[in-house]
Amino acid sequence: MSSLYTLLYRFYRRQFLRLGPRVVAVGGGTGLPVLLRGLKKYTENITAIVTVADDGGSSGRLRGEFGILPPGDIRNCLVALAETETLMDKLFHYRFAQGDGLTGHNLGNLLLTALTDITGDFQTAIREASRVLKVRGQVLPSTLHQVTLHAELADGTVISGESTLPLAGAPLKRVFLTPESCSPVPEAIDAIYRADLILLGPGSLFTSVLSSLLVPGIASAIKQSQAVKCYVCNIMTQPGETTNYTASDHLRAIYDHVGHGWIDYVLVNTKKIAQASLEKYARQGAAPVKIDYGALEKMGVRVLKADLLDERELVRHDPEKLGRAVLRLLGGHIPPGGRGQPSRER
Repeated sequence: MSSLYTLLYRFYRRQFLRLGPRVVAVGGGTGLPVLLRGLKKYTENITAIVTVADDGGSSGRLRGEFGILPPGDIRNCLVALAETETLMDKLFHYRFAQGDGLTGHNLGNLLLTALTDITGDFQTAIREASRVLKVRGQVLPSTLHQVTLHAELADGTVISGESTLPLAGAPLKRVFLTPESCSPVPEAIDAIYRADLILLGPGSLFTSVLSSLLVPGIASAIKQSQAVKCYVCNIMTQPGETTNYTASDHLRAIYDHVGHGWIDYVLVNTKKIAQASLEKYARQGAAPVKIDYGALEKMGVRVLKADLLDERELVRHDPEKLGRAVLRLLGGHIPPGGRGQPSRER
């Protein structure tokens, strides 16, 4: 009887996921995969639209040597959406610690590079890797153009390269992409128009979220979409990028770059961070993002509050808590075992 129950439950679960809401998540870095790990428990109709502005580390080296789009953020999202934790997932994350020319390279990045060479197309390479990993949903680059992220600092100086922005040592006034004529991936625009829920973040404000939104056509499609739109606010500030930023500062930066008044909700963490973690991050120049409710209310957004904290190693969002919180926006698309509802504050 127990085996029959297990089979029936798996069938029901699979059907539930297939009928789940259509969710688009925009960003990159380490934040987007955390969100995707939480979402895949509730729906397989997920589209991750991922920045391709990375120019550092293994991705930057492969980009320079092979002319491939940076694969690192794409690879992280593929693994995050993999159906189960398998040896293949671990292989995609494996990083070489030695070897002439291999040190620092990630095996998943190399595999995506090889697949691109074999298939002749980066997007096809992603689809083939998705099949190997049994990915729930789809992972799309924001653009197939080779783009560079630039930043204008408060003093007017312009610096270039995604990896240089956190090292600027001065406040960022604005960021922009070149070439300005870069175009979005058509499947990304289609997913945005069909979405029930569109999520921005969590993750680096300028180098992950805005570098995706700045691809021409993406922000305008999001504004026109009938989906519920939510910005997932970071828990901690990021030294050199969002030092001293409040929650409304994050939202204002998005609006200043791509237009005002189109985000419905801002999701914030309310769980208190342990003192030891606060002291550790303070030594690195980071602090909890202050949630300035009054300023957010004046900007016309609803604030959703929830315990989103995972503090086991780093201060970050907990995937399960985050997935559950954002799906509550759609009113009940939570399978058996789902619990908890963030309160709202106007």
